[in-house]
Amino acid sequence: MTDEFSKDNLSCRPEEYLESIVCKNLEMCVQVLQQCENLLPLADELKIVTRCIDSIASKACVEQIASSFSRLEYSSSGRLHMTRQAKCEGDWWIEDLSVLRVDLYEKVITAMKCRGVRPESIGASLINYAQKELMKKSTLWNPSSHSRLDVGLDSSGPERVVIETIVGLLPVEKLVVPISFLFGLLRSAVMTDCSVGCRLDLERRIGAQLDIATLDDLLIPSFRHAGDTLFDVDTVHRILVNFSQLEDSEDDMDDMSAFESDSPHSPSQTALIKVAKLVDNYLAEIAPDANLKLNKFIVIAESLPDHARINHDGLYRAIDIYLKAHQNLSEADKKRLCKLIDFQKLSQEAGSHAAQNERLPLQSIVQVLYFEQLRLRNTLSSDPDDDHKAVHHQSWRLSSGALSASLSPKDNYASLRRENRELKLELARLRMRLNDLEKEHVFMKKNMEKSGSHKFMSSFTKKIGKMNFFGHSSSGGSSSPSKNSQRTDSKGMERT
Repeated sequence: MTDEFSKDNLSCRPEEYLESIVCKNLEMCVQVLQQCENLLPLADELKIVTRCIDSIASKACVEQIASSFSRLEYSSSGRLHMTRQAKCEGDWWIEDLSVLRVDLYEKVITAMKCRGVRPESIGASLINYAQKELMKKSTLWNPSSHSRLDVGLDSSGPERVVIETIVGLLPVEKLVVPISFLFGLLRSAVMTDCSVGCRLDLERRIGAQLDIATLDDLLIPSFRHAGDTLFDVDTVHRILVNFSQLEDSEDDMDDMSAFESDSPHSPSQTALIKVAKLVDNYLAEIAPDANLKLNKFIVIAESLPDHARINHDGLYRAIDIYLKAHQNLSEADKKRLCKLIDFQKLSQEAGSHAAQNERLPLQSIVQVLYFEQLRLRNTLSSDPDDDHKAVHHQSWRLSSGALSASLSPKDNYASLRRENRELKLELARLRMRLNDLEKEHVFMKKNMEKSGSHKFMSSFTKKIGKMNFFGHSSSGGSSSPSKNSQRTDSKGMERT
């Protein structure tokens, strides 16, 4: 079958067919790979698998580059720019790869990563492949399925391999795949008892973008233990720890230039506020669970820093629901639970409700009444004429970072730096104004010195003319001397 016996013999024809026909077409490469699944490891030894995989990766990369060039346009100013890409444009190969077995699919995606295929295309392919493979067991991929299932390890073996493979192939870039997809993988990983490393990787990825998650995403059911809580609280706690550690690491890596931001709320602070609201809603959702221990509830509530919550209305609501569902708590446990609430951060409605809440311990009610009394006293003692000034002063304090309790240390420092710069600018303006006044004073003094003698003589003669050395003023000059003499004679006779 070699060329020794005949030219273009059988051994050369498959090689020529692969080079000229199969490797030139991506769809045919996928079909050949699919046929090679039953011919391993022989097909691998003949390097058929390797050549098909390289051809698929090259074709996908070329398609992507061609799609990018097709989106280049000239703007009205004459500059070359790229228009927005339609979803999955140039990634028609995503659907073709979903028919491959998981081991061959892993090799193809790895080769595409090495060739520089966009992470968004890789993520779209992983989502499509996961939906095709895991939808075979609808309970594995149904986020709304909160029923407890006792899944056997043998029956979930293939699904476990698929999940671990997809998690290992996820791009390192953030926001490449939707967070709902990551939560779906995490649910499936918990249900099929995937490796610890696989679950920790998913928890770390979710924690990095937790601010865009929803309450339904966090409600991960507990599949394994019948006596445990309804929802997997431990997994959510680890996700929150990853989020907090990410915030701490960003604060440590930021240098002084990071504090120069003039924004009163940096993106990290905005993410903290969103996650704090999400955690409060999550606590309110899991609070009615009779199996939820007090320690787990407190750990979830304390997983975020104090400055993450602008107000404590959501936390108070969750604690009130927990106290209502767990009426057998001791007084010490109630006090421990209510220590989480900063009653100064309650709104007027929440404070009024807490003051009449019999489920709270007496010490907490006293604190609520005290702060409500202070609030009422401040309201009554305020001058109605100064309402506009008070509102303006309060807005200035808000903009200058006076409410440091609701700001992170980084944002509080940034607001102080901004306020310091404003004061320096005002001081510089005052100095410039003072210099101008000094220059005007010197100029006026020189002018007075130059024309001082002439002005003095003219003013002196005017004053001399107005003075009365003979007992009458110049204004009385029109009176006759006879009248003046008569006045003097009459005065002399009166004296005698």
